[in-house]
Order: sequence, then C-alpha cells, then structure tokens
Amino acid sequence: MRQGVPIWRLGIWWFLGSEVVVFGGLLVSYILFRFHHPEWGQEAAHTLLSVGAINTVVLLTSSLTMILAHDRVGKNHFSDARKFLGITILLGFLFLGFKGYEYHHEISYGLVPAKSLFWSFYYLMTGLHGLHVIGGQVANILVFAGLKRGFAPQRMESVGIYWHFVDLVWIFLFPLLYLASSGGMR
Repeated sequence: MRQGVPIWRLGIWWFLGSEVVVFGGLLVSYILFRFHHPEWGQEAAHTLLSVGAINTVVLLTSSLTMILAHDRVGKNHFSDARKFLGITILLGFLFLGFKGYEYHHEISYGLVPAKSLFWSFYYLMTGLHGLHVIGGQVANILVFAGLKRGFAPQRMESVGIYWHFVDLVWIFLFPLLYLASSGGMR
C-alpha cells in the first residue's frame, strides 16, 4: 500500500506556503513602489551595506551548518548533529546581533519608519524577517535539546526546511534593500 506525504511534512510546507504569500506580497509591493519612487535610491544608500553583506554570509553559513546537522542526524551521529546545530544557533544569534547594531545605528541618524516610505518598508520587511529568525532560533534550540534525549528525525527536517526558507527570504531582501541604491533599480 502506497503512503502519502507525512502530515508533519505537509504541515510545514503549507505553513511555508502561507509565509511565501506574506513575504511575496511585501516584496512585490516594495518593487512596485520602488519603480514609482526612484528617489528611494538616495534613502537606500544610507543602509549599512557592509553589515548587510556580513549578515548574508552569516545566514548562508548557517544554512550550510544546518545541512551538516541534518546529514549527521540521518547517519545517527547525534553528537556531530548537536555540534553543527549549535553552530547554526550561534550564527542565528550573530545575525540578530548585527541586525540590532544596524537598527541602533540607523535610528541614531533619524532613519526611522516615519522618515520615508523606503524606511517604512525597510523596517517592516527586515523586522518581520527578524521575527522569523527568532522563531527559527526557538525551534532550533528545542531540537538541539531534543538531540540529547529521545529524538524524532522529522523535527530536524522541519527546522531545517524552515531555516532555509528564512535564509532564502534574506537572499531577496539583501539586494532589494542594500544593493539597489542608485536612482533606480540596478
């Protein structure tokens, strides 16, 4: 008898589908507004490109360590899985730390949502992404703790899928918010 997709896997993909709608709607709205407001390039030029680039490397590295953790779980090497998932968690906190530094810097220069529509979009999209990173961190920590005792491998797969989604969202946010700082989209 053929079995269908496990309910937990279907659930995570349904959840991510709803998240694609949320982030996709924001990204499309941002792009449409951006084409109608070329002066946004001047605003985007005030983002901290170096911090955004560092955070991109941090999240991409965390995706690699998540893959390695998932691989080790599949091989029943739980000690190695904990090591790689622990590194993923540390990288997630590093991302949040850099984002906090960036927000502090921007706010200290008066670059707040009320300043312009660009900064409203910037804080909405990066803030929503940050909340998803925090949610991913909570899930990662719970799975990390579960690796010490009885463990269900599907939990590792679920947090891995979610973490890669969060990273993928950043891959869209970074060029739109940090790199497109000329008079128009480049």
